[in-house]
Amino acid sequence: MTQPFIRPAALADDEPLGELDRRNWSPLHAVMPRPLPPYGPFFDERHRPEHLLVAEVGEELAGYIRLVPPTRLACNAHVRQIQGLVVDDRFRGLGIGRALLRAAADEARAQGAVRLTLRVLGHNTPARRLYASEGFTVEGTLPGEFLLEGRYVDDVLMGRPLTP
Repeated sequence: MTQPFIRPAALADDEPLGELDRRNWSPLHAVMPRPLPPYGPFFDERHRPEHLLVAEVGEELAGYIRLVPPTRLACNAHVRQIQGLVVDDRFRGLGIGRALLRAAADEARAQGAVRLTLRVLGHNTPARRLYASEGFTVEGTLPGEFLLEGRYVDDVLMGRPLTP
């Protein structure tokens, strides 16, 4: 397998990222309903290119990770939060998610962060295993936080220190 190339997102990635997101939508990881046409832009005022790293395999967009400050508070500026990790189903099992997580941790360190957090749905066992293997631990659970497809699902809070 070709190693993924991880790079910052660019405005030109808007349509391919939107297609990737729609193609890989699943109730396993999505709290929003399945997107339906007409589709809006992927990037907006809250989801900007500078918040994303994308993974390419060859000429194909294989996945992305969104890394942002969790709040605008100065007292929280030392933390970065992953608010989205998607790997195209066609590239699953090839280490793309792991490569994106590691690149996000490196980027968070470069931005001066000392801590990395995320939220994951309780029933998303594959993602939880990946995060745990990369040093994330469960720091809290919001039981039954979401009603998805007629089932109450926990919101699991995970975090890890960013040691050099």
